[in-house]
Amino acid sequence: MTVYDELVARGLIAQVTDEEEIKELINNGKATFYIGFDPTADSLHVGHFMALCLMKRLQMAGNKPIALIGGGTGMIGDPSGRTDMRQMMTTETIQHNCDCFKEQMSKFIDFSDGKALMVNNADWLMDLNYIEVLREVGPHFSVNRMLTAECYKQRMEKGLSFLEFNYMIMQSYDFYALFQKYGCNMQFGGDDQWSNMLGGTELIRRKLGKDAYAMTITLLLNSEGKKMGKTQSGAVWLDPQKTSPFDFYQYWRNVADADVLKCIRMLTFLPIEEINKMDSWEGAQLNTAKEILAFELTKLVHGEAEAQKAQDSAKALFSTGTAADMPSVTLTAADFADGSIDILALLVKSGLTPSRSEARRAVEQGGVSMDGEKVSDIKTSYAHDDFTEGKILKKGKKNFRKICNS
Repeated sequence: MTVYDELVARGLIAQVTDEEEIKELINNGKATFYIGFDPTADSLHVGHFMALCLMKRLQMAGNKPIALIGGGTGMIGDPSGRTDMRQMMTTETIQHNCDCFKEQMSKFIDFSDGKALMVNNADWLMDLNYIEVLREVGPHFSVNRMLTAECYKQRMEKGLSFLEFNYMIMQSYDFYALFQKYGCNMQFGGDDQWSNMLGGTELIRRKLGKDAYAMTITLLLNSEGKKMGKTQSGAVWLDPQKTSPFDFYQYWRNVADADVLKCIRMLTFLPIEEINKMDSWEGAQLNTAKEILAFELTKLVHGEAEAQKAQDSAKALFSTGTAADMPSVTLTAADFADGSIDILALLVKSGLTPSRSEARRAVEQGGVSMDGEKVSDIKTSYAHDDFTEGKILKKGKKNFRKICNS
């Protein structure tokens, strides 16, 4: 099986341009490709997993990845898949986030000896002259065609600013700049980025001629992959200070039955032949598949020792109700307004729910317990001394926190 064939078999490829040329480049390690990352936080999350795993997979086959950090485009709003305008960040915040990204990406990608690059599009976008953009780039874009792009159509009803309208041009210019500066001949992205990516391919061909190598591939379910990074309690981060290895393991251990084999196929590095044998698994075997998925991905991000610790703790938790590595929350005196804290505040404080309204719903639906006893009254409260030896707060079947006092 060729490298490209394996990408298809794993369900990663949705649509491509110039498929035969793409096969030639990828299968022979001749692709210099980029994937963009928006530096809106100081940590990557599991929604970036597909891109990171793809970059690792292609680098292992001899291709060269470029991780493009959107420090320049991060200065304006990206309308793709959104109905609101993003908050603008300072250059200092963007740089800090970029530094954090590279450290985390290094667990997937080998940046040594020029085997991969991390570049910031602020390096060329911030120096562009407005008149230069109008003269050199503007003539190659049709406004009528741009307005047919799904990313803009979604925003038109509520209002699309001129600032955001320029995003397609900026992203297209990225591919053009990377092609010229680093010989980048291929770009990957989510299907929600397809219009922007085609703009980059077209810009290269219009400015540099039809012989210019500029390929485009989109990743199947990349948009869905972004959703993987969101749970009821917020994002699942790669930074262990934001999401503990145990919580990270539990996130993947709790994926839906219908998604587990898809995730194993797309995100792990297990042999495709081994994964295909799992297609007939059902019932209890799917729980085994979830454990495999959780272990493999936790090992990839946090190392094998942390993955083993998380797996052992998870098994201990479900068999005995205790686990040494269970995430814990320490309450301070300030948490006890009027000498007590109610169950809704505890659920929010622990991160098991994002809000009191979600906490109320969980209690009313019978999904909350404290030390094994179901909590059915939303007014249930606890005193500081109740947590001297710690209590186990549980939401649903698989989400736990140990609550202690200071």
